[in-house]
Amino acid sequence: MERLEAKGIGAPAAPEGTGGAGGAAAAATVEVVAKARRRRFSAEYKARILREAEACAGSGQIGALLRREGLYSSHLTEWRRLRARGAVAGLAAKKRGRRSTRDARDRELAKLQRENARLRRQLTRAEAVIEVQKKLSEILGIPLNPPARDESDE
Repeated sequence: MERLEAKGIGAPAAPEGTGGAGGAAAAATVEVVAKARRRRFSAEYKARILREAEACAGSGQIGALLRREGLYSSHLTEWRRLRARGAVAGLAAKKRGRRSTRDARDRELAKLQRENARLRRQLTRAEAVIEVQKKLSEILGIPLNPPARDESDE
């Protein structure tokens, strides 16, 4: 493989007039976004763009505004619809994804039920260990110490 690259086979060709080393530097400066991300616009930004769009009187001014801001006409359409529905609240960003069908009380109840089941399992294991200890003490003839009495009981 090294012999092929030395002859120029398999290696990317350098642009004319840049030389071999300059081509590699030019290729390294290319900016590529690793993963596309959805743009999010604040309510203030949306309101400002809508005000600017309404202030446009001449033909082509709205198009210039959209090009300058990197927006689509569908953004304006959607934002106008949201504003008509609920003023500034309609322009605010909305949380994406599925909405939870359970309220806070249901989540708390499920959490407490899981904890209760876990504690019951622990109690069952502890009782089993105590029973084994009792049987072992009977087999070995080791008397179990009676629980200590408080002086207040007397």
